[in-house]
Amino acid sequence: MNIKARRTKKQVNVENQAINLLSKEELNKKIEVVEKELRSYTWRELETNGKFAKNDKLSFITDDMLIVGCDIGSENHYIRAIDVRGRELSRGAFEFSNTSEGFENAKAWVLALAAKHDKKQIVLGLEPTGHYWFALAAWMISNGISVVQVNPYAVKQSKEIEDNSQLKDDRKDPKLIANLVKDGNYGMPYLPEKVYADMRRLSMFRDQLTEDRIRNINRLHRELKIYFPEYIDAFGKIDGAFTLEVLKVSAIPSDITALGAEGIKNIWHNEKLRGRGYSRANEIVSYAEKSVGLTDGTDVGREAVKWYAEQILRLDEQLSEIESALHEKCREIPYAENILAINGVGENILAGILAEMGDISRFDDVKEIQKLSGMGLVACSSGKHKGQTKISHRGRKRLRYWLFQAAKSAVSHADEFKQLHEYYTTRINNPLKKMQSLVVIACKILRVIYTILKTGTTYDPQKLLKDIKHPTASQAPMAA
Repeated sequence: MNIKARRTKKQVNVENQAINLLSKEELNKKIEVVEKELRSYTWRELETNGKFAKNDKLSFITDDMLIVGCDIGSENHYIRAIDVRGRELSRGAFEFSNTSEGFENAKAWVLALAAKHDKKQIVLGLEPTGHYWFALAAWMISNGISVVQVNPYAVKQSKEIEDNSQLKDDRKDPKLIANLVKDGNYGMPYLPEKVYADMRRLSMFRDQLTEDRIRNINRLHRELKIYFPEYIDAFGKIDGAFTLEVLKVSAIPSDITALGAEGIKNIWHNEKLRGRGYSRANEIVSYAEKSVGLTDGTDVGREAVKWYAEQILRLDEQLSEIESALHEKCREIPYAENILAINGVGENILAGILAEMGDISRFDDVKEIQKLSGMGLVACSSGKHKGQTKISHRGRKRLRYWLFQAAKSAVSHADEFKQLHEYYTTRINNPLKKMQSLVVIACKILRVIYTILKTGTTYDPQKLLKDIKHPTASQAPMAA
């Protein structure tokens, strides 16, 4: 290569460097402009101003918006970006860690793409699986990026569209999610705020401790069946305070025999317990004396029973503290106390419902909450075949649980709901099964709660009885 050629090549390289440098400067300026104009929209702006229907969701996704799909993981997340036409703007998936540094890297990546393709806003779609998405969603919203959520079932159903394969892939799923967002198949995530955030966390903690309690009770049952098979007849309720206090001191039959009836009575007195413990002391000792439980390995068995008894008592104390805190938070919600006028719907049940439901202002209709709880009615019919109507079971499992608990408790304690339950299950036309009736009553309680929280009205049991339609003379069964 001659000198002239070398000079020409060198000159071209210098010029290309200048162009690249200029392009980088221009890109950085565009990035700054995009970052300044970014605005995150939440359920407050979109869902509380009227029903956010499918057409509204499609209108929200504009031509100048970068659509990002995110596959959530416990440690690492994957994102891909498309435009409103579904054209991929990124070269494959971008991986980032579930840390502040990772979030910053992801933001820089999407901002660069947005600036490069003249996009002014960014929306991030994700699956609300587990709890790993909470921190990412909150961080992105606080940094001007709108976050929406897609149904995991919809992602699963659309896997074959991309490559005719049901194979799950961390790099494949983000594009599927982005396309669902593009087509308006998304919802606005709800992250509880203030008192509702506290209630949600307290409710989740209560559920975890309750599960721990059940687990320890089952283990206690196992140990006692080995070393004291007569324990049910002796004590009755195994997880009661009296039984646990006795087992904490005297875990196996030989220890109970040594303690004697007077020792058991002293435990009852010292712990200021209620119930039949005092009168059953002699009976408990009698069962212990005649026990056919194993006598080998009792040293380990004794320690196990004592430990489980202590754990359950400790969990009971913690649960009591959490429930007290929940009740206090519950009273901070306007008109919540009016709901307690429903016999059977106590503070524990109401706190569970409100914690799972969240801010009532985000709902335009009670049917939205019914759908959220998985109690929305669905039927599979085709042609002449009329399928059986049933609830969807898709939604917040814990909300459905607490509504069902409210229904069972109200039927047991409130006269108006007893009458309704009897009417639904015995009426001449279309009588319901007991479980179906409880579902209907749960939805009715939900409507009552919704009305009270929205309007501040007081509870009137007589309004519920209007649903009972007494048969006319022509409909009444004829006497034999």
